[in-house]
Amino acid sequence: MAYVNYVTKNIAIKIVYYGPGLSGKTTNLRYIYFKLEPAYRGELVCLETEAERTFFFDLLPIKAGLIKDFKVHFQLLTVPGQVFYEASRKSVLKGADGIVFVADSQLPLLEANIESFDSLRRNCLAQNIDLNQIPLVFQYNKRDLPNLIPIETFNRILNPRQAPYIEAEAINGRGVLETLKEIARLTVPVVKAKVLGEEMVIRQPDESQKLRPAEMLNSRGEAREAKEVPLRKKGERKHEEKKREERKSGEPEIEFVKPGDEAPFPTTKIRVQSIEDIEEEIERLSKEFGLTKKNK
Repeated sequence: MAYVNYVTKNIAIKIVYYGPGLSGKTTNLRYIYFKLEPAYRGELVCLETEAERTFFFDLLPIKAGLIKDFKVHFQLLTVPGQVFYEASRKSVLKGADGIVFVADSQLPLLEANIESFDSLRRNCLAQNIDLNQIPLVFQYNKRDLPNLIPIETFNRILNPRQAPYIEAEAINGRGVLETLKEIARLTVPVVKAKVLGEEMVIRQPDESQKLRPAEMLNSRGEAREAKEVPLRKKGERKHEEKKREERKSGEPEIEFVKPGDEAPFPTTKIRVQSIEDIEEEIERLSKEFGLTKKNK
């Protein structure tokens, strides 16, 4: 749920980057942070325990429209991807307004993506988040590497909801800002409806599109079948892109400052001792960052 500061007239929208370990979540946030102008973002904060890190920073778009008289901020967070940090992932998801699932496109990591997405489903359920309704964008990262999982396989196994997806090379910056703009485009109307108190009509998916548990592959034969999805016919991808563009018409235009030269801005590190400390610190940061410092 977005944080609203009625004194400073700011709304903070929380976006969580989720995915398996080393899929590129932190790479996304670092690229966004270091490439955008300092005037439009807060400082990069790292919440550290003895074994894990959660990154957080506030980002102010230069164009997102106003929600009533309120200025919109986006607060971006990552979650630790390794399987043994389940409790931390659930804590970071609390109050999320939108989710970016960063998948690793390397073929041997298909099952790691499936396991991570099932973890997302479980943790959303624990936080009373409807994964069929919350704004969700898939980023299929590391498309610059050889031996890749086909896009068709990702969409069939992870994305039966047919949520927007971006092909990315986060290490080079390709697809990073496109992913950010897409999740921002989806979340602003939802938050606007909540703040204005208007009922927002969301198209219910039919039974064939409802989110199912990700498919676990129990044998090499099943894995081979999943990987050997035939390529789309000529023109199908352009048709899908045209349909996505048509869906965007009439929706709010959101822009962020263009990337500039990377500069070595320091990271503020905060040591925490427990999952409860992480929850409290994230809630404090969510309420304070961008809501009192910047009001351009």
